[in-house]
Amino acid sequence: MEFDVAFIWALLIAVAVLAYVILDGFDLGIGMLFPFLGSEANRARAMNTVAPVWDGNETWLILGGGGLFAVFPLAYAVIMPALYMPVMLMLFGLVFRGVAFEFRWRTVRWQKAWDASFFGGSLVAAFSQGIMLGALIQGIEVANRQYAGGWWDWLTPFSVLTGGALVIGYVLLGATWLVLKTDGELQNRAYGYSAVFTVLTLVMVGLVSLWTPFLDERFAVRWFSYPSILYTSIVPVLLVAVFVGLYVSLRRRQDKWPFPLAISIFLISYVGLAISIFPMMVPPSITIWQAAGPEDSLIFLLVGALILLPIILAYTAYSYWVFRGKVREGEGYH
Repeated sequence: MEFDVAFIWALLIAVAVLAYVILDGFDLGIGMLFPFLGSEANRARAMNTVAPVWDGNETWLILGGGGLFAVFPLAYAVIMPALYMPVMLMLFGLVFRGVAFEFRWRTVRWQKAWDASFFGGSLVAAFSQGIMLGALIQGIEVANRQYAGGWWDWLTPFSVLTGGALVIGYVLLGATWLVLKTDGELQNRAYGYSAVFTVLTLVMVGLVSLWTPFLDERFAVRWFSYPSILYTSIVPVLLVAVFVGLYVSLRRRQDKWPFPLAISIFLISYVGLAISIFPMMVPPSITIWQAAGPEDSLIFLLVGALILLPIILAYTAYSYWVFRGKVREGEGYH
């Protein structure tokens, strides 16, 4: 059997991106919920639920972006010019979010300004990521192995929709994380927000899913032609089942279930995205194998990745294990 190193690398980068979306998604969601948590004690406790892990979560963003640059240089060379503005906005948002995270604890006079930066940075980063996702799905114009579109091609009604959908999805992750990690009045607020954003996420996922097949005839064929529909129909069925399970768990106040079920929504949606665009690295014209670098380079880098990935997974799992359990009022890591 042939060793398809380009496919393996595509899978590794896809896993890194998914890990980032899930792990950094919930703390971006908490940032967007921040002004609506009531008292300063609630805001401090919400921030302390992610204080031990938030910066480690961004390791996966570096791995995904760095892997794209090193392993799929053609894809990187096309995607970056096409998405330069939302990429820069995302990075500025993450910088403001990160700085605000540290500085709000060290000032009283400017605390509200840093709180606003925490909220604004989280919102801009999340919306920018959704914009990039939508722009990638709708396709990037390529000619002579380089970006051939305009400066504003990334900004379309569909990309704005996906931006809004990702914001809402991240807020759902953040709210269900607070359900898992807190109790009392803050948890009651989190239950309320989780219920609202479960419904909103269902609506947005439905809108994006209905719109996507109309972007490219190949998407529609892959999803709705026979016999592929026998397999692709499993995705929406599972998604509806998870939404029902999430709603029921919130109604029954089963605090250990909403967060894993919210993660499952992202996992299933990610599978749906893969069904739509595989084997394209840059839809609609550059495949995984066309975008990949020389095979010798891919194998050399894969050896390093196979050494580093278990280390990253180990310290990530260990940090979540050490700081497991509820964060009580008055507790914190600052």
